[in-house]
Formats: sequence, structure tokens, C-alpha cells
Amino acid sequence: MKSVGECIAERRDLFNGVAVEQPINDAVAAIVRSFKAGGRVLLFGNGGSAAQAQHIAAEFSGRFLLERPAWAGLALTTDTSALTAIANDYGYEQVFARQLRAHGRAGDVAIGLSTSGESANIVEAFQAARELRITSIAFSGNGGGRIAELGDIKIVGPSGPSWKVQEVHLAVGHIVCELVELAMTKP
Repeated sequence: MKSVGECIAERRDLFNGVAVEQPINDAVAAIVRSFKAGGRVLLFGNGGSAAQAQHIAAEFSGRFLLERPAWAGLALTTDTSALTAIANDYGYEQVFARQLRAHGRAGDVAIGLSTSGESANIVEAFQAARELRITSIAFSGNGGGRIAELGDIKIVGPSGPSWKVQEVHLAVGHIVCELVELAMTKP
């Protein structure tokens, strides 16, 4: 049986060998540009990554650490009517691309989260983002996969089971939120 200390040490080591500093800086800059221009950040993922997309969107539209104006952070995972209608009519691989085409504009930012980097609906959304001139940020793991190839900015977490990648994604999401707040609120 594992001890609590071993579990904590395993989590502490998740960032070892993961080069995310420059991509985080690039993501923060893209998001700040979008918000300053009145744009949106549209987030999406599947399963636990959908929950993380909603979490980050809430940090932007609510607040993270500072009292400040609300910013347009929208999770494309929350509208069950849109998700099920699009999946029924166009296929599940189109659920985020179709919503991006409806809600996204040039200058917005799309953040897709996939622990494998291979989720077909994230790949399709990134292709739509490129057509729409929306900056795409890939949060992936396990080498990055197809979404890292398509993303304008690539934040690639560790290899291994989904929980390891998701823990890095959550920490990186919080870092991004904190740095965006600081950049947007500095005098």
C-alpha cells in the first residue's frame, strides 16, 4: 500500500522534465490581448478535461484572486442542448467546432484540453479555430498528440495516466489565471 507521503512526492515530481514556462507566457499574452480587445476565451474538453475547462472559464468570468471586472471565459461543455443536438445531427467530433463557429470571432482564444492529445472533437475544433483566426492553446499530455500539432500554443504535460496530466493541467490553469489577472489589473 502507498503512503500519503509517497502520493505527495509523486505529485511533486509531475513537473519534472515538463517544459511549460514559455508556452504559459505565450498563453497569458494571447489571453490578455484577447480580453483587452473585448474578446473571449472559449474552453472545451472531455470528461475530467471538460470539468477543468469549466473550472478555468469560471475563474475568468468570476474571479481568481483579485476583485476585478468579469472577463468572457466560456466553457463549450455546459450547454447540453447544443452538445446533444450537434452530436446527433453532425457527429460527436463536431460538438466543439460547431460551437466555435457560432460563438468565436477572430482574436478570441480557444483552449482545448485532452490528456491524450488525440480527441477527435478537439482536433476538429482546432481546425475550425484556424479557419476563424482564433488563437488555439493545446493543453495535452503524452507527447502532445494531434492537438499539439494543430495548436498555436502547446502546453504539454507529462506522459502517463490521465490523472497525472490533469493535475498538471489544473496547476497550469491556475498559473495562467493568476498571471492574466496580474497583467490585466496592473496600473
